[in-house]
Amino acid sequence: MDRPIGVFDSGVGGLTVLRELVRTLPGERYVYLGDTARVPYGAKSAETVTRYSIEIANCLITRFDIKMLVVACNTASSLSLPVLRKIYKIPVVGMVDPCVRKAASLPRNGCVGVIGTAGTIRSGAYEQALHAALPSARVVCRPCPLLVSLAEEGWGSHPVARAVVAEYLGPFREEPPDALILGCTHYPVLKDTIRQFLGEGVVLIDSGEEAAHVVDILLSEGDARREAGRGELSFLVTDDPGIFARVGEPFFGAALSRVDRVTL
Repeated sequence: MDRPIGVFDSGVGGLTVLRELVRTLPGERYVYLGDTARVPYGAKSAETVTRYSIEIANCLITRFDIKMLVVACNTASSLSLPVLRKIYKIPVVGMVDPCVRKAASLPRNGCVGVIGTAGTIRSGAYEQALHAALPSARVVCRPCPLLVSLAEEGWGSHPVARAVVAEYLGPFREEPPDALILGCTHYPVLKDTIRQFLGEGVVLIDSGEEAAHVVDILLSEGDARREAGRGELSFLVTDDPGIFARVGEPFFGAALSRVDRVTL
């Protein structure tokens, strides 16, 4: 099936998800939309985030005829995924369920930590899903909003980042969880700093990696893989393309090709 996969986020963070999708499924076509004019989503209401998500989904479906929608934003996944799945007939993949499945599959999962934006943590989506999958597990959630700004500044391994990680994750170092879900798509940029602080004994669950596995499975089950041709990438934003290309490069791990502005 030659139709593209649509991927969206409030900004550049979802590029870490796109990176994992391209690694896992390099032959697919992808259309990435970053809603940079309205970033961040983390402090907005559920109603607002859901409205934004519907507008973006409508754009990707009507203009690009996507075969699958990947909500590469933990806040949007936490707040709008049920509505999106009710409205649209194509598969909609979020960030929460893949991470929870990974946590449930681990041999040690008696305590699971979750870090994310204020909106993601406030929604309770991870906590509810983890308790459903692991009823006896202890779940500890902590909002870490400043990590987003550090990631976008390119300060993933900067001393300031190490200090902020130590401040936010100090309780996890004192009582280490078996696994820590990186519940924001910006956080993989700081993965090495987080791992150095917590040590190798804590399994870090990356929502991009886990979502890519789910997309791979769904395409196989639905016989929807793109069988021929080279992979293709298109980048769309709702604000300045130049800023997106510059800030987004470390998240994607490569220079971004042409970035176009779109009106929703």
